[in-house]
Amino acid sequence: MTTSAQPSTVHVVGGLLVEQGRVLLGHRSPGRRWFPDVWDIPGGHVEPGESSRAALEREVLEELGVTVRSAREHDQVRVSGDPAVVIDLWLVTEWVGTPVNLSPEEHDALAWFGVDDLPTGELAHPALDRLLRTVLERAAP
Repeated sequence: MTTSAQPSTVHVVGGLLVEQGRVLLGHRSPGRRWFPDVWDIPGGHVEPGESSRAALEREVLEELGVTVRSAREHDQVRVSGDPAVVIDLWLVTEWVGTPVNLSPEEHDALAWFGVDDLPTGELAHPALDRLLRTVLERAAP
């Protein structure tokens, strides 16, 4: 995914790690400036000159300590505001290592959720509920 992000646009990437019909989410620490005290997809900012895939691999390794083996572009979400945010979402179905919380200043917890126990109402953005449900329903065993 390539984005011609304007200076007032923030470009981020998110990794939907899915395994056995569950997705991994991180609970954002209450002290975070953006979206505190809610569940969110692991990921972060795309650095200047960095591809979305490279940012995904870097962020997942930094935050979760796992190496992405298989990922495919899933969707791109645009959130209006000042700044606007463009989120490249990747479906990650294969990785090496066991996800652990290596960024406690960013996430105070990690948890796996199935379609029936998603933390609806506690997600970083209302659109995430539908997105996660769609991903999990397609990944159901």
